Amino acid sequence: MTTTGTTPTAYPFNTAEGLRLAEEYERVRDRPGLLRVRMPYGEDAWLVTRYEDARLVLGDVRFSRAAAAEHDEPRQSEGQVDSGILGMDPPDHTRLRSLVARAFTVRQVEKLRPQVRALTAELLDELEAAGPPVDLVDRFALPIPVAVICRLLGVPVEDRPRFRVWSDAALSTSSLTAEEFEANQAELRAYMAGLIELHRREPRDDLMTALIEAREADGDRLSELELVDLCVAVLVAGHETTASQIPNFVLTLLDHPEQLALLREEPALINQAVEELLRFVPLGSAASQARYATEDIEVGGTRVRAGEPLLVAIGAANRDGLRFTGPGALDIRRPANQHLGFGHGVHHCLGAPLARMELQEALGALLARFPGLKLVGDVTWKTEMLVRGPRVMPIGW
Repeated sequence: MTTTGTTPTAYPFNTAEGLRLAEEYERVRDRPGLLRVRMPYGEDAWLVTRYEDARLVLGDVRFSRAAAAEHDEPRQSEGQVDSGILGMDPPDHTRLRSLVARAFTVRQVEKLRPQVRALTAELLDELEAAGPPVDLVDRFALPIPVAVICRLLGVPVEDRPRFRVWSDAALSTSSLTAEEFEANQAELRAYMAGLIELHRREPRDDLMTALIEAREADGDRLSELELVDLCVAVLVAGHETTASQIPNFVLTLLDHPEQLALLREEPALINQAVEELLRFVPLGSAASQARYATEDIEVGGTRVRAGEPLLVAIGAANRDGLRFTGPGALDIRRPANQHLGFGHGVHHCLGAPLARMELQEALGALLARFPGLKLVGDVTWKTEMLVRGPRVMPIGW
């Protein structure tokens, strides 16, 4: 059994340009025990790369997210951002999540599908009319989740470019100072507080009004700051990952022409294809959101001491050969695909049903409309961000 005292390895491993899973992950996964790593900022941590270990750390109450607030959490940027609901443990986490969860049930999300389908068709009409080359990100991938999440929160159309800037800063791993991070967070909170006040004066049929009503019906369940931060979290998380994964999935399919051809021949495979792409594409630039052991516990053959952080590498766990047959192959027919693309445990992604639906509609409609879909220029990649993906992706057909 390995213990503390191991010389830490520099982390992260993945590069920003491209979607490849760094070879270091495979080497780490195949060695005994956990690897001790050191991120650019914060304390050293144990890196979790195997599927079963990942499920344990993400799902067991003995690993705390809230404890990160009391430590120098391992991270890629200087600023230590308040994670809001993502930095909570039950029962506080349960209390907040229950307020917003009903808006993201499969049943509620399915009510939005016709609107997303219509929006997707409208955007494809505009792409076709503009003619190639067009930027898939700006003209298609970004507008879909942005429109949906803004509708849920009642964000005015004209304000959407503003929160895009705030979102980029919130997910940045660049050299922003702690003061710059805090200034960005303060601006976004101030904007959201103003939008909440507008909804108080003019209630609407949207998620923000429902949250306001929940707060005012029982103030003990939701403080004003929690209400603001919950709306901020929904706004940022509700669009960035989906907007990144749409072009990521297209690129991955273009790199696997036999799978792309199969999906074109059998469009009914779209749901399975989305699940397999969620498993196969390592979205994160690195593991983040450290969990802290609340007692001494063995993980993957390593004795983790109480108070030590662990980082779960979802992308690596999703390529674990002990869980998935042919883990390095893209197989859109893969059965029983219990990937960790949306996490696991109490912090399993609240918006997973919404993201799935948006990805299914966007990818299915795009491939159906443009049988000759192809890249027609160089991809410009996001850099210094927590999530990877194209910033500009010129396509033709």
